[in-house]
This record gives sequence, C-alpha cells and structure tokens, in this order.
Amino acid sequence: MTPLQLPEKLGAILLPGSPLFPQGALPLHIFEPRYRQMLSEAVETDCMFCVGTLTSSEVPDCASCTAEVGTAGLIRASREHKDGHSNLLLHGLCRVRFVEWLPGKPYPYARILPIAPESLEEDQRASEARRLRDAVEAFLLGFPDDLISEVRQLLDRSPDPAITSDAITQKFVEDPALRQSLLEELDVSGRIDLIIEHLRILRSGDN
Repeated sequence: MTPLQLPEKLGAILLPGSPLFPQGALPLHIFEPRYRQMLSEAVETDCMFCVGTLTSSEVPDCASCTAEVGTAGLIRASREHKDGHSNLLLHGLCRVRFVEWLPGKPYPYARILPIAPESLEEDQRASEARRLRDAVEAFLLGFPDDLISEVRQLLDRSPDPAITSDAITQKFVEDPALRQSLLEELDVSGRIDLIIEHLRILRSGDN
C-alpha cells in the first residue's frame, strides 16, 4: 500500500475531457443509476473512486475507450437529493494507472496502480519551482491584484514543483487534450515545459 492507503481496486467515473489532478477539486453531479451505486458503495467503505478520461465513445470494453492514466479521488462532501441524485466534491489524491478493468459491477471498476510522484534532488526541485514561478509571474502581469495574490498563495503552499505544476494546470489549462497530456506526463521538468509553453501562447493571444 502507498502512504495514501489506496485500495487495489476502485470504481471509476468516466468523463469526456475532464481529468482531475492531484490536490485539485472536481464538482460532480451523480445521476446515472450505476454511478449512484458506485457512490453509495464508496461512501460505505473508503470514500474513494477514480476519474478516468474517455478517449472515444464509451463501450463495455473500458480499456479501449479510456486513457490509461487517471486520478484517484477522495469524496470531500456529498449531498443526496430527494430524487436520488447527488452533488459532491471530489479531491484529487494521486495519479493512477488503470491496470485491468474488472467485471462484476454495473459501473467501471478497475485494478489500479498508484503512480508515485517523481522525486527530485533538492537543487533541481528548487530550480524547477523557480522556473515555473517565473513563468506564472510573467503570465500574470496586468491581471487584477486579487487574482495575482490568489495564485501567489497557491504557489507558496508547497515548494514541490510536482504539486504546484498540477495546481497551475488545474487553474489555467482548459484544453482537455493538454490537460490529459499533463496528467500523463510523469517527468516534472517535461510537465513544466508544457505549462510554460501554454502560458506563453495564452499571453501572446492577449496581445
């Protein structure tokens, strides 16, 4: 087991282009009967399920329509309505690899393998954190002070660029394909390269 104590098997909600990132939050409206059952079983056990990204229309063979890398999440809040639908907030825990899709449940259910964050040497960690911060500070020039303050607080929460790169992605990257690419990019430096290029393009589009 990992320090996060993830189960070996978890249910998964499959969404078209809405990947969740570690430390991020995803509001969900649960209304399909299969996902209502998944939520009920999760609440009764470990309060966890995964978010997977659909790569095509959903079919019974989940492996053929779902990206291999997703995210395990923890239910932070859930409110069930009288009609059986629920609104909930899912907190991202860590990247996972869907190793095997399993039968026996009405909802997607998989054997998962947690993907450990890349461990960087102290000097490299500081260098990558500075590189990301410099790019974000340059991007924010001209934005309202309250937004700049909010993002700076976000960057100050952790010196780990693996964590802050995910937080910046959650905040500023909207393109579904790029979000999934960033979720699947396990090299922190490579992830920061993609973010910096995206911020540069966004900034140039404003000018």
